Amino acid sequence: MPIKIPNGLPAAQTLKSENIFVMDEHRAHTQDIRPLKIGLLNLMPTKIATETQLARLLSNTPLQVELELIAIENHVPKNTPAEHMIAFYKHFKDIKDQNFDGFIITGAPVELMPFEDVEYWNELCEIMEWTKTHVHSTFHICWGAQAALYYHYGINKIILPEKMFGIFPHTVERSNNMLFRGFDDTFMVPHSRHTAISREDIEKVPEIKILASSPEAGVYAMSTDNGRQIFITGHSEYDARTLENEYIRDKSQGLPINVPKNYYPNDDDTLAPNVTWRSCANLLYSNWLNYFVYQTTPYDIEKIN
Repeated sequence: MPIKIPNGLPAAQTLKSENIFVMDEHRAHTQDIRPLKIGLLNLMPTKIATETQLARLLSNTPLQVELELIAIENHVPKNTPAEHMIAFYKHFKDIKDQNFDGFIITGAPVELMPFEDVEYWNELCEIMEWTKTHVHSTFHICWGAQAALYYHYGINKIILPEKMFGIFPHTVERSNNMLFRGFDDTFMVPHSRHTAISREDIEKVPEIKILASSPEAGVYAMSTDNGRQIFITGHSEYDARTLENEYIRDKSQGLPINVPKNYYPNDDDTLAPNVTWRSCANLLYSNWLNYFVYQTTPYDIEKIN
């Protein structure tokens, strides 16, 4: 089934070129079906790239998905045209009276700052509190996961001695959890972060269960018992060249950065990256939409609480 996105969104042409069924708003309104309403709070600086990455994954399901793009109000993006933000994004005040089957909070390039020093921290806290009563399942990514763990459970991040950067092997710790249904014994995930969450700190909170981890990259996936909150520390949504773009950016700025691990063949950055995480990324989001959203969300969206 298709993903419904706003008319004219740049992601539409990219997805159509990949043979992904995209439905515009006009056609969606002619179908007698309730789509899953998914909100995307996009905190990433490259918003168009992130929209496309997540729309691609959300479309890989038999379910019809209606995607609503949301931006922080008290922050002006530097890397996305203002016309794009005006045309396709809403602010929290525009959607706070609505309910959502699912909600995604992305990462953000502010991980080395104390949470309270982030300029939009108060607004983000208001949104995270709102998700507890207006969203059936919230999916937090990278810094978004760290922020939510800190806000909801008081778990603070720790600064790593060097950037966790590359593609790392992971294993499932709770094989009966439906988020990882169909996963191989070992699966690969991109990571790009300077901070982490301590396993010991997580294990002190009984409401949170660790679902998957990596010997090198640490805890990858966590969830509350009912799946209303899911926390993912990596970037399964990344495109083939996303890590490369970050690598080139940091090198050009003279920042300390190593070649991303397990990314280029033989770690040779003159060669094309080897994509080893795409199938797991598709399965992760399909499982979330199916088992943690569609199977349990009320048909009457107004009954979400």
